[in-house]
Amino acid sequence: MALSLKRSSSNKVAKKKKQKNPASARQWAISLTVIAIAIWAFFTYLFDKTPDSVQSWFQVWLPPSTINESLVWVICALGLNIVVGYAGLLDLGFVAFWAFGGYAAGWFMSGFFHQVNIHFGSMSANTIPGIHLSFWLVMILAAIIAGFFGIIIGAPTLRLKSDYLALVTLGFGEIIPQVFTNGENIGGFNLSNGTKGISPVDAIGVLGKRLGPFDLGWKFLIYFFLAACMVFVSLRIRGGRLGRAWLAIREDELAASMMGVPLMRTKLTAYAVGAFSGGIGGAIYATHVNGIFAERFNFSISIILLAMVVLGGMGNVWGVIVGALLMAWINASGLPAIGETFNNTFKTNINFPSYNFLLFGGILVLMMLFKRDGLLPEARLKMISHENDDETSNTGGH
Repeated sequence: MALSLKRSSSNKVAKKKKQKNPASARQWAISLTVIAIAIWAFFTYLFDKTPDSVQSWFQVWLPPSTINESLVWVICALGLNIVVGYAGLLDLGFVAFWAFGGYAAGWFMSGFFHQVNIHFGSMSANTIPGIHLSFWLVMILAAIIAGFFGIIIGAPTLRLKSDYLALVTLGFGEIIPQVFTNGENIGGFNLSNGTKGISPVDAIGVLGKRLGPFDLGWKFLIYFFLAACMVFVSLRIRGGRLGRAWLAIREDELAASMMGVPLMRTKLTAYAVGAFSGGIGGAIYATHVNGIFAERFNFSISIILLAMVVLGGMGNVWGVIVGALLMAWINASGLPAIGETFNNTFKTNINFPSYNFLLFGGILVLMMLFKRDGLLPEARLKMISHENDDETSNTGGH
């Protein structure tokens, strides 16, 4: 009798969650869209008319370049959330796919291959040698290249589990950037220009307009649109058959296998989709910083992305967005601004940005101690935790 009552109460909770999820998703989508439009309108039309003190404050605490960079982090964090949050695969080498996407932009949007002169949809002059393709086409190519290497890397590694999988992906995450770092002469072929990198990268073109380094408002709209597309894809996949298969593997791999879920193929799909989004993020990042350099793709990128997913709430798209925006701001502008204010106030000379990983580590430790499901936990995990709390209280009562 008690068991049947417990099952019925769980079913009621699940039905309530199902009823609330669509409305909640719409509320999040509308809220973020309104905020994005307000940010774009402010920096495009109102920012220059504000007092100098207000402009100085924004340039220190929330510059437009930081906002745009945060959206790049959001796209990559959502991709890693598919691998870690949906499928439960601990990936410590996600930076490799970001590198593939970035170098794809460097190859196909610059004069790197100066031996040829190919132009298609690019805003660069036809007299400039190299391969100059449209940003939108290059973004697709970057995603395909990263997804392909995701399959190549994932095929042998995803047969491993738990810590062994993490170690192997960590190894690949270290090997790939080293290949690009030393890729100036691989069998007589220049793959990456080594430590000198590839710069500049062609500007983004929209409706015949060439977006320069100071067209941050229009770049913001493009980045926001791409992030919104990634959110839409993440939500649609999660609610479909493939998403449910990923969640089943995450919860109990053996049970999922017995229910007919093809483990290897389903895991590999998750890894490839995550790599696909990493490639998109890498291509966008290359246009954001106007170049691609191997030293930017180090192990710390993978750790920051993983921290974003854990902080926001693994498996929850909206939580991952919040975690990515928060940590991207801290890393790019928040910590330097806090350090400058602290040093000016107390007459010290502490380099606060150099302690960013100490801060991130402290945040993760606190999250594990007091809110291990993240700031915005996945609805199912929240329901399970409530059920466990109820079981504990009932057991204690008896």
